[in-house]
Amino acid sequence: MPSDWPTAADLMTVHPVTLPFDAPISRALGLMRTKEYREIPVLQRSRLAGMITFESLARRVSRASASKVGGLLTMAPLITPQLLLPEVAELLLGSGLRGGPVVGRKGELLGLIARADLVRVLPSLPAFPHEIVDRIGGPATVVLREDDTVRHLQSQIRLLEEHPLPVVDKKGHLVGAVGVADLASVLWRPVTGGKRDAENAGSALDVRIGSIMHSPAVTVPSGTDSAVAAERMTREKVSSVFVVENGRPTRVVSHADLLGLVVGAARTARGPGPIEDVYVEVTGLRGSSDPALLADIDHLIAQGLKRIAHHVHPSLFSVHLSPHSTHRTADITVEARLHTDAGIFYASQTGWNLMAAVSGIMEELSGQVQRDQETRRDRARSRRRPGEVDDTIEDADLERRMRAASGDDE
Repeated sequence: MPSDWPTAADLMTVHPVTLPFDAPISRALGLMRTKEYREIPVLQRSRLAGMITFESLARRVSRASASKVGGLLTMAPLITPQLLLPEVAELLLGSGLRGGPVVGRKGELLGLIARADLVRVLPSLPAFPHEIVDRIGGPATVVLREDDTVRHLQSQIRLLEEHPLPVVDKKGHLVGAVGVADLASVLWRPVTGGKRDAENAGSALDVRIGSIMHSPAVTVPSGTDSAVAAERMTREKVSSVFVVENGRPTRVVSHADLLGLVVGAARTARGPGPIEDVYVEVTGLRGSSDPALLADIDHLIAQGLKRIAHHVHPSLFSVHLSPHSTHRTADITVEARLHTDAGIFYASQTGWNLMAAVSGIMEELSGQVQRDQETRRDRARSRRRPGEVDDTIEDADLERRMRAASGDDE
């Protein structure tokens, strides 16, 4: 791994704000509202017990504000001070948390490091892989309208945990965004409602989304470099930006997307490893999904990666599932990004059958990789000096039969 990556010790916030295990939820909410924290370490007898997160509080059911934070803890990855930025990014992405504790040899809390701390330094790092935002962000398939109500928004709570949702006007133009904090501000104060609905004493679930959204939404134009997106996120203190074309949101680029680039680049730089070591990230599945569904998706991905590994060395595979926001169809878009020693490959499939879409993604990527390798071999042949022996296998079918005979074509 490149030695010029900064370490967790370089990036962490020392002496972070903490809460005791028996602190009331109301105290955690107060800190998150006034200090804009998303995670707070919780200590029990001076030892790290876990993290209380904004999302866990927003999703709490039938919990009084006097309830203790110890009952809503999330286990966090333990980050050591010497870990390099890509390793920290991998731990945070794997845990789903926006931040994690940095601990010493005895488990003592040394600091807190957030995704924002990592993203802040990316544009200045020579090792950061540049890519246009159109190729790394997820599609903005779920959009909200100003006249939708919080009742509709509440059903999207799982997606809100990944990134804010765009809010559009009647013409489809982006006018704002809604995140977990906007939703929580209403659900935690149901009598008041939204900013412009304060005079209405109706149910919080009937508050218009247009009254609680934050506006304007933070955007970047199509074709923007990933480093520029990182700078914009840092400057505006947001975790994602919307990619817009003609005033309409087309994609959402988040901290996770930028850090995924870093993890992929770092893993590729380490050199090839066994196929089991490929880092696989699946996002977009709802919490109510059947566990068997994820197992089936994982099986299809593993099979596809084995085929791809015959041609290149994969290091990271990211796949995002985006259900379409419409009552007329159950279509879902599946988008994938594959990091290899030969470069980054992208694929997308849309349809009603999720498993068919995932299978199609793997076939498409396999085809892209094979065509890329054939192009590289053709270029190598064109540069070969007269009289040099060409030892490449011309017969693709023969090559396939040879692999099958050796048991290496699973």
